[in-house]
Amino acid sequence: MDSLTRYRPSRSLRNLQEEVNRVFDSLFSPAMDEDGQSGAVWTPRLDLTETEDGFQLAVDLPGMKKDDVHIRMEDDRLIISGERTEEKKEEDRNRVRMERSFGSFYRSLRLPKGIKDDQIRAHFRNGVLKVDLPKTEVSTPKRIEIE
Repeated sequence: MDSLTRYRPSRSLRNLQEEVNRVFDSLFSPAMDEDGQSGAVWTPRLDLTETEDGFQLAVDLPGMKKDDVHIRMEDDRLIISGERTEEKKEEDRNRVRMERSFGSFYRSLRLPKGIKDDQIRAHFRNGVLKVDLPKTEVSTPKRIEIE
């Protein structure tokens, strides 16, 4: 027996979790553009983290410019949409493999109550969109000391 295949349950579970996340994203994030029309082609990956003062969202949008991305708040939902256009195809080259996604995208996140809508800030740098979502004073957790 020259080669031995090892079963790694953590790898299988991680792959399963990624696939379940992808399916739920496609089911519960409607593929709609700003006019409510269907048409999302790809889904950018994102991270949402919470601090005492608020939330920070980071969205990977490689190859895009800030003018290609649109952000809005609507009914406690942060909606990010846009379109990534394909680079000009050169006539004298044949594609061997194409894995990058192009076209429109749409992400919608329901945010908890207590976000200061008027103080949301967004920054775009090196293909990463970062959105700072500050909490209101009421929603900021208070630490209670035990006496």
